[in-house]
This record gives sequence, structure tokens and C-alpha cells, in this order.
Amino acid sequence: MTGNFAGRSEEETAKFRAVMDEKTDVLLRLISEHVSPPASILIVGCGSGIEAGLFAHFFNCHVTGIDIGADYEFQRTEAAPAELLLMDARSMSFADETFDLVYSFHALEHIQGYRRALAEMSRVLKRTGSYCVGTPNSERLVGYVQTAEPLVKKIRYNLRDLYARLRGRWSNELGAHAGFSRLTLLADCVAAFGAGTDISDKYYLSLYPRHAALIQASVVSGLARWIFPSVYIIGRKHARS
Repeated sequence: MTGNFAGRSEEETAKFRAVMDEKTDVLLRLISEHVSPPASILIVGCGSGIEAGLFAHFFNCHVTGIDIGADYEFQRTEAAPAELLLMDARSMSFADETFDLVYSFHALEHIQGYRRALAEMSRVLKRTGSYCVGTPNSERLVGYVQTAEPLVKKIRYNLRDLYARLRGRWSNELGAHAGFSRLTLLADCVAAFGAGTDISDKYYLSLYPRHAALIQASVVSGLARWIFPSVYIIGRKHARS
């Protein structure tokens, strides 16, 4: 395992573990199992920037987070030492092959013309770099299970999603933020980066170890396709011949 806040003081580690939820912890550890230790990371769709700060401390490296700033205000102090920039993911100002790792979580479904964002993510990723992209699962039957929102809001969100489905408006382009199916996200990532692996099953097995038998059964039966609320793709950039 390459991360785990190596090189940080106990005080710094305790501070960031206090704000890191279990989902982020599991995802960081999975990423660290699949990638070489990065010296530079780009977070696409960083929101407030807190997550970018967690990446910086976990991997002990330089992290840049970008967002268009429409829904969040940067919390620069809390996100330190990560660098936060206002920038459109579809037209980044970074030079080619700048970053060792590019990460994007629940951002693509908000981007009109998301394939341009994926192409830009690939462009700024080093030739031997790695990426991880996560989005909501558009085939999910129920969502928002993992969120910290009150039960009433979770029910409201799922009813909103159901209404969008019934009206034939279940798409990111129409504002539903539906996300992507496993096959669609994998295909788009492979097209952009040259290779990719679906780690959704591994993520949920790691997140819910006490329910491993049940999760494994859903994977084997194919029910995971509709049960898992999110999908995650990871891979290394493959140079085109």
C-alpha cells in the first residue's frame, strides 16, 4: 500500500482522518493498491476542495483541484496543502502530460460534453500515469444510500429520480444527474485513456466487509448491476500506437 499518510505527523494524520469518511478512506486505499506512488495529482470536480486536501495528505504529494465553482465555494484553508483553481474540465490550461494521477468523483454527470472532459483528463495525464473515475450508476434502483443526508431527504431524492425515469428524462443532459452504467463509463474511459478496469465490485466488498457474502452473491447473480449506487473505473494510460 503506497499511501496511508506516509511522512505526516500524528497530529496532521489525526486532523485529516477526523474529516475523512469511510467511503473516501476505502477509495483512497483501493487507488493506492492500483497505482504507483504519484508525485502530482489532479482532482477534476473538486467541489469545496476538502477531498483534494485528503489526497494531498494521504499520498504526501502535490495535488491540484479544479472546479467551475457553480455549486461550491473553495475552502482553501481546510483543503491545504492542495491547490484549488477555477477551471473548466473541458478546456484545461495545463500542459500535456502534467500529472501522475487524475481523479474524478461524481463530476462527469454534471458536465455537458463530458467526453471532452475525459479527453482533457487523458491529455494532461502522463504517458505512464493512472486515473480513477467514479459516477452514480444510472441503472441503480435506489440511490443515496451511503450519503449522510436524513432519511426524509433520501426518500425525496429517490422519488425525484423515479419521476425523471417515468417522464423519460433520466439523463445527465436533461439535468437528472443520472450518472452512467458500468458498460458506458468503462467504454468511455477506455476510449479516452486506452485501458480501464471496473472496480465497483471490489469497492463495495471493501466498504461493507461484514456483508461480503451478500455482496458477492449479488455480483455472481448479476443483481449488482442494479443494486450498487455508483460505478468506479481505474486504469493506466496507454499510449496510442
